[in-house]
Amino acid sequence: MSVRASQGGRELYEFGPFRVDAGKEILLRAGEPVPLTPKTFQILLVLVRHSKEVVTKDDLMQTVWPDTFVEEANLSRNIFMLRKALGDSPQDHQYILTVPGRGYRLAESVRSLPEQELSIVAANHSKLQVQVEQTKPWGWISVAVILGLAVAAGTFRLFLHRSPVLNEKDTVVLADFANSTGDSVFDGTLRQGLSVQLEQSPFLSIVSDQQIQQTLQMMSQKPDAKLTPQIARELCQRTASAAVLEGSIAQIGTPYLLTVKAVNCASGGTLASTEAQASDKNHVLDALGKAASEIRSKLGESLSTVQKFDAPLEQATTSSLEALQAFSAGRRVQSTAGDAAAIPFFKHAIELDPNFAMAYAWLGLTYVDVGEPSIAADYARKAYELRDRTSEAEKYYITARFYKSVTGNMEKAEQTCELWIQAYPRSHIPRDTLSGAIYPAVGQYEKGVEAGTEAVRLKPDFSASYSLLMFNYISLDRPDEAKATYEQAHERKLKNPSFHLPLYQIAFLQNDAAEMAQQVASSAGEPGVEDSLLANEADSAAFFGRLGEARELSRRAVDSAERANKKEAAATHSALSGLREALLGNADEARRHATLAIGHSAGRDVQYAAALAAAYAGDDKQVQALMDELDKRFPEDTLVLFNYLPTLRARLAVNRGNPSEAIEDLRAAVPYELGQTTGSTYGWTALYPVYVRGEAYLAAHEGTEAAAEFQKILDHRGIVLNEPIGALAHFQIGRAHVMQGDTAKAKALYQNFLALWKDADPDIPILKQAKAEYAKLK
Repeated sequence: MSVRASQGGRELYEFGPFRVDAGKEILLRAGEPVPLTPKTFQILLVLVRHSKEVVTKDDLMQTVWPDTFVEEANLSRNIFMLRKALGDSPQDHQYILTVPGRGYRLAESVRSLPEQELSIVAANHSKLQVQVEQTKPWGWISVAVILGLAVAAGTFRLFLHRSPVLNEKDTVVLADFANSTGDSVFDGTLRQGLSVQLEQSPFLSIVSDQQIQQTLQMMSQKPDAKLTPQIARELCQRTASAAVLEGSIAQIGTPYLLTVKAVNCASGGTLASTEAQASDKNHVLDALGKAASEIRSKLGESLSTVQKFDAPLEQATTSSLEALQAFSAGRRVQSTAGDAAAIPFFKHAIELDPNFAMAYAWLGLTYVDVGEPSIAADYARKAYELRDRTSEAEKYYITARFYKSVTGNMEKAEQTCELWIQAYPRSHIPRDTLSGAIYPAVGQYEKGVEAGTEAVRLKPDFSASYSLLMFNYISLDRPDEAKATYEQAHERKLKNPSFHLPLYQIAFLQNDAAEMAQQVASSAGEPGVEDSLLANEADSAAFFGRLGEARELSRRAVDSAERANKKEAAATHSALSGLREALLGNADEARRHATLAIGHSAGRDVQYAAALAAAYAGDDKQVQALMDELDKRFPEDTLVLFNYLPTLRARLAVNRGNPSEAIEDLRAAVPYELGQTTGSTYGWTALYPVYVRGEAYLAAHEGTEAAAEFQKILDHRGIVLNEPIGALAHFQIGRAHVMQGDTAKAKALYQNFLALWKDADPDIPILKQAKAEYAKLK
């Protein structure tokens, strides 16, 4: 059985409302693409090619994952995703049937389509390609008619259209509007409005504000310098862009006249221009929207995309000039002074217009960046409720953030990003969302590297893309490539506080204590950054058994977060301190920190950390209460359903002396156990399902299986990093070897742990226990 066709030629199949294109790996429903992962598509293709036949699970796994060992849970997860994409419900499997004890089969009849396929592709208003893959006598007649019509149409269009001024690889710089009205409300506001309108276009690519500010500094200009035509033209040349878009507004009596023109940045010649008139101030944004649509068309964008992606400016942003002015100021401040400084401006924008969807969306993103995911979720939810008041591009952004931050449904978030990429192939934002928020959460770091690399290629002067890519390389334990990514950003003179944490993590992996200290020192005074570095330094101290030092650093991290008004981040640091104490055997301290944390925040990750700490401290009643709340509040959340809850249930089962139940509970976590939270200050949740599974196997006296689980932790240093379980895994493998009767290996593992903790505080309960167990082996 093969996933590939045995013969050349195009494979097309239809069943129900679906069409499967094997060559392009596309599934269509009524002509619209249905997002599927590559493996899920291959499973569908096997079932389609063997319709009405039962395909065994072994055959499916061998076909889709050749020469690779995979667990059956991977197949089950992909079947689940396929059924969901096809619209199957859990109660009614209309398309994919399970044959108990055997495998799966496709319930629908499949029709194989003939290769006859006529494809007409129009490009640049002048080129026509006709491809006939299989012909019949009447086919030539049809082609002749089509060609005749096309030539006639082309001749007619030749008189109406010039060649496109720009092509799909060009970028443009937006200059500030020349404002001769004397009304300051237009300053910066009209440029922001034009930017929103042009960002709807899949054709145009605008040089980002961050790149403009960095280039201005190279020109010895202030980052917030006014972009006059002269400065904008120099920016255009330095960024290798094709054109500058200049605008102006003038008042003639009561009406306003807006002009937008595209200027060649090398010659200064006008490439295209348009004007629009507003009857009064209240209609200026409407006129600006019309001017933007006209200039898009004149620069070469097709009429179809201009019409499809052309939400009126008042819908895409706000009908209030004052609200747009506040929002524009927030975006400028965010670029120069950071996230925390921008929040008051975004809040003022929604005070002026309570229905300003994108202001809510940017507040949501900003609060994530400052470590307040619960507040961020509230704003993301409001933006989603108002998403019909946005452009298509913004709708994708808001929807992806909603699924990621509010419901936690990573599958829907990923599907939204895939559709977003199809509609806006030149946008780096969906790739950054996949690289930074989605793929790490489900443990798919290779895909995170792919998405991050493409984001950097599309927007090479956007610093955040580099830091997100660095985190994925680090998780794959490829610190050299992570460092090389930073060097690329450094060569472009990109600066961002977000570089401190990945550089710290690289230094930890490379045992570079001096560089770790340097990154902590460099983050001092950086709101929203300092506390994360202090918390990581606390984890590093605990990793080597210096618990007293770790406690002091965690206290400083909490204080730093509270000074920056990051209540949830402070609670997270406290909850993780409690988890650390619990793992090291200090149950009372664990309970104190966990209680303190949940008293200050009801955040998802805070509750999970507190619950896990309580589970290790033996407070089963508290654990169950927190589990019930997580289950109730996050019914769709991928991490909660497939990572957090299975881990907590398993730990409770171990507490009750039922390790077999714990092992069964953790089966659901297998596909996601390498995933880590992307909602907390930093990712820390990865591989806890593995650690608890290892403990369950120890409790079941299955030493071989226990050793294999704990070895996974040592094999994924880039994910675990300086988490306590990374150090404790050595000790636990030693215990597993004792259980197997292999004293020599057991001694070596105990020695590894004791060497790692050679400078540890002597009174840590787990250290005393390890020393006592090691003494019995001598």
